[in-house]
Amino acid sequence: MQSAFFHSRAFRLSDVVLVDENDHPIGLCEKQLAHSRGVLHRAISVFIFDASGQRMLIQQRALDKYHSGGLWTNACCSHPAPGETPLAAAHRRLSEELGFDCPLEFAFTFTYRADVGSSLVEHELDHVFIGRCDAVAKPDSSEIAAADWVPVRELAADVERRPERYSAWFAIALARVLATAREMDLSGWSPDGVWYGSRPGRPGQAQR
Repeated sequence: MQSAFFHSRAFRLSDVVLVDENDHPIGLCEKQLAHSRGVLHRAISVFIFDASGQRMLIQQRALDKYHSGGLWTNACCSHPAPGETPLAAAHRRLSEELGFDCPLEFAFTFTYRADVGSSLVEHELDHVFIGRCDAVAKPDSSEIAAADWVPVRELAADVERRPERYSAWFAIALARVLATAREMDLSGWSPDGVWYGSRPGRPGQAQR
């Protein structure tokens, strides 16, 4: 059955792909309408660690974003365009939002539903990608208020202590991202803040 929001002749740049619980496309919907109705749609989230695996790149969403403005979140997140693969969308948005690109590995998908204020609901089937690089971020100021490399131990502790400072999807996904990154040898940090890799420190720096 086609979605009530489905339109087939042409898509708009603001369209998101509506999906069922198995990620099968069922139609298209204008992005803000999808968020006002809380309909399930496809999304991507990119998490970037530095080369040592000890810091994560996070961004503060622009204050005038239509939802979650001013909150801190992962390197970038967005929605694949109709006909675009999640991986292609992840690379595209990384370049558009932060001014760099790097190899990305698929990590997992998860589905969540969260009230994000202003009578809007995020209901997404999110494809998560993880990368590792030491790129210099050049944030797009229309999307991002600030960007920073933060030690993973400090970040995980702060999300636990002050979740209201972070986007809903970031707070939900972070522990699983850390566990998956450890399994993928992209970071030595576990969700409980324990380092399982070589002793923490900058690459090539002697440890004391």
